[in-house]
Amino acid sequence: MIMLKSKHTTVTTCFSVFFKPSPLQGPETLKFRLSGFPRKHNEGRIEVFYKGEWGTICDDDFSLANAHVLCRQLGFVSATGWTHSAKYGKGTGNVPIWLDNVQCSGSERSVSVCKSRGWGNSDCTHDEDAGVICKDERLPGYVDSNVIENKVEEVRLRPVFTIATKRMPVTEGVVEVKNKDGWAQICDNGWTPKNSHVVCGMMGFPHEKKVNKNFYKLYSERQKNHFLVHSVACLGTEVHLAACPLEFNYDNATESCPGGMPAVVSCVPGPLYAQSTVMRKKLKMPSTIRLKGGAKYGEGRVEVLKGSEWGTICDDRWNLLSASVVCRELGFGSAKEALTGARMGQGLGPIHMNEVQCTGHERSLWNCRYKNITAEDCKHTEDASLRCNVPYMGFEKTVRILGGRSRYEGRVEVLYTETNGTLRWGLICGEGWGTEEAMVVCRQLGLGYANHGLQETWYWDSSNVTEMVMSGVKCTGDEMSLSQCQHHRTVNCQKALARFSAGVICSETASDLVLNAPLVQQTTYIEDRPLHMLYCAAEEDCLSKSAAKANWPYGHRRLLRFSSQIHNIGRADFRPKAGRHSWVWHACHGHYHSMDIFTHYDLMSANGTKVAEGHKASFCLEDSDCDEGVSKRYECANFGEQGITVGCWDLYRHDIDCQWIDISDVKPGNYILQVVINPNYEVAESDFTNNAMKCNCKYDGHRIWVHNCHIGDAFSEEAEKKFEKYPGQLNNQIS
Repeated sequence: MIMLKSKHTTVTTCFSVFFKPSPLQGPETLKFRLSGFPRKHNEGRIEVFYKGEWGTICDDDFSLANAHVLCRQLGFVSATGWTHSAKYGKGTGNVPIWLDNVQCSGSERSVSVCKSRGWGNSDCTHDEDAGVICKDERLPGYVDSNVIENKVEEVRLRPVFTIATKRMPVTEGVVEVKNKDGWAQICDNGWTPKNSHVVCGMMGFPHEKKVNKNFYKLYSERQKNHFLVHSVACLGTEVHLAACPLEFNYDNATESCPGGMPAVVSCVPGPLYAQSTVMRKKLKMPSTIRLKGGAKYGEGRVEVLKGSEWGTICDDRWNLLSASVVCRELGFGSAKEALTGARMGQGLGPIHMNEVQCTGHERSLWNCRYKNITAEDCKHTEDASLRCNVPYMGFEKTVRILGGRSRYEGRVEVLYTETNGTLRWGLICGEGWGTEEAMVVCRQLGLGYANHGLQETWYWDSSNVTEMVMSGVKCTGDEMSLSQCQHHRTVNCQKALARFSAGVICSETASDLVLNAPLVQQTTYIEDRPLHMLYCAAEEDCLSKSAAKANWPYGHRRLLRFSSQIHNIGRADFRPKAGRHSWVWHACHGHYHSMDIFTHYDLMSANGTKVAEGHKASFCLEDSDCDEGVSKRYECANFGEQGITVGCWDLYRHDIDCQWIDISDVKPGNYILQVVINPNYEVAESDFTNNAMKCNCKYDGHRIWVHNCHIGDAFSEEAEKKFEKYPGQLNNQIS
């Protein structure tokens, strides 16, 4: 066992193994270690000591089988995962890449006997350094003979003001690092704003500010301090303090910090976490960059606005430096993870940026170097995403779910304060409880997305809590905690028994439906359809109310027809809420309806008043077609399973029944065509903001012009203000 100590680096865990000669190496001792940041002791960038030098392994052809072999060589029983694209940071300096195209079966005693290109033979860069995540369980009989090294794993801000200790988030305090003996301070000799910038980023804050050290100096003189770290020298671009050059007091934490005091940091929160209304207004969110598809604040697929169209970023060269620029721009801290391969779902529309390369000092992603995309460069399967450090708010302490089959489901209980100051758990009235409220609970507990919001939970009666303490809860779905939702001031619950309390089922993944807006614009037209051809449509309530007074079967109805192609770009299949035993058979069209309302079709005036509406029960939710490499799973024929697979779409052609809005009673004028998918939130999705599509329309009584079809919030206020200025001559006439 050899321990390497360096003045300015964190020592990493080393393991020695002696191997028999193989085609790849002669008889010598190899050593393995886990390096990089941020990480736990059982994960990291895998490095091997060969021919007197530490080197990395390229992620080409890397697999879980490779990770199993390497984790056993590191003294763990097995691997639970592996990482690519230098998730734990790149090998630094002139570190060689010792192995490439490693292919193990998983049973080998050594990585040296696995297939590979041979020692030192690689065509990779350190952007492709592989990492492993080992199961935190040692091999039987394994004895860790390593001296526990000093390293920075956790960092916190400890507030010293009484008021500050109760206020969330904590934005100012003494910087403390955790080691084997507990928490210790950092000597502030040579401490710089760049160091503070890194610490604030770890705490979930975008920026640092000057701090009044006089109070803290008086405070520290009255306290017994233990200084573990000194001489910190960050560049300011690091995502973790462990990546900065620093020195440890190797023997133990000491009380000595000559001429100095404990390092103190004060951070500026982003707009979502500002504690005053004035500050929240002052700190505005950027308008040209956003995150989509994430279950929590501070995570998601990165999308940028170029021109008037939102698009994604290709993951080529995507790393923590670039991700951190995005995180800080959005008001969060530095990046925890830079994710590749559309890990937060695939976007639709253009891909605006490729090979983004930030230095880490930029104030905006647009200041970084990048390449404009071409059609053959990238696909949406390569959309970049991220997870940011966000401030700790403690929301998970005020709500819990109990009684379910797993930790992802159960009856919701909230912590409340009685008049005498005692904290107790209570129930939430299930009346009006739905998907949006469940979304907030799942987010608050860090359990992903909401699958269902339940109004009865008699089958989850597992605690002695019986009192309803909250009712009338109404959330938008965007809140960080239930306390931010509307609710009754005093409990008013018609069904006050515990069996009628609210419950949730959460899920790590969710579907995400998006309408193909350009196809609506391309396929819109008007048809005068004879009444004798509309009996089925009338039975399914697809005509306006005035149709009931028509002289059937004579006359006609004027229909605004269009095709709708609905894509599932999420990470879970979209399935009807109701089980197939409750689907309704419609003999007129010869199929089962699996949802009461699947889409709303509306024609609205410029001020948003509905002038005509239609609705479409899901004739059958099925995979009409899929992206390349994705197989269809759902088909409605023969009472088949209904749904939309991830990467597939359901196409309702313009020429099928009910695929229209009845505009027989609409007068000529300027209107807005709106289509909303899953309008009642019957089925959970990762993003409901992209479920609406709006188009500008001009109807002259005979023909209709449609333009500017956009998804959800992409339909800007500026476009609505210009609504009356319809450039008819610039658009195709559709008659």
